[in-house]
Amino acid sequence: MESGLYERAHFRIAGDRGLLVEYGDTIDPAVNQKVRSMAIVAKNNMPDGVIEIIPTYRSILMFYDPSVTNPSVLKETLTALEKSLSGIEIPSPKLIEIPVCYGGDFGPDIEYVASSHNLTVEDVVLLHSEPEYLIYMVGFTPGFPFLGGLHEVLHTPRLETPRTQVPEGSVGIANEQTGIYPVASPGGWQLIGRTPIKLFAPERDNPILYQAGDRIKFKPISSFDYHRILQEEVK
Repeated sequence: MESGLYERAHFRIAGDRGLLVEYGDTIDPAVNQKVRSMAIVAKNNMPDGVIEIIPTYRSILMFYDPSVTNPSVLKETLTALEKSLSGIEIPSPKLIEIPVCYGGDFGPDIEYVASSHNLTVEDVVLLHSEPEYLIYMVGFTPGFPFLGGLHEVLHTPRLETPRTQVPEGSVGIANEQTGIYPVASPGGWQLIGRTPIKLFAPERDNPILYQAGDRIKFKPISSFDYHRILQEEVK
């Protein structure tokens, strides 16, 4: 597949305190690697006046203090920093195994996903748990991983009417993406399972178990194992 990486970054104003820097136009590993590299070099050489740097699928959003800097200065700084990327080492990704109990009350939409693609529920479980998924970004709610690499056979539209409450740990599909709800929240993804692992815990030294660039592998488990692991998690 041809990469959607831009030859030069595109800079866009985002309100009166934000600068959006786009590095591509598609969800693509090469684009995301460029985003991660630029986020690392920018954070290690934080430009004056920058308050926060937020990497996404294909861009970086920079929030800044307008009394200290402005988009023109930041554009020049980032363009200069980009020239140093050849010496940047991206941290080696972690592989995090996430146990998931598929179907039943934990995955109320799995039969719809299966029937939409002329599959069995067992097919959905196999196809969903087979890949190692790249975490493109973490956001929406604390610790929500947006994962790339979902088998194209499982691409399924979001719900027409979102749920007002999705249980913590729910695993869902939305179009070509899959992800996990670390906390209970509204959501419109097709729910196919649930993990007993606590993905976001503010009391931990590392509240979130992973970061953008890491990989996730789902492991199918029984409802018995789900409840056993859940009890261990709450101890």
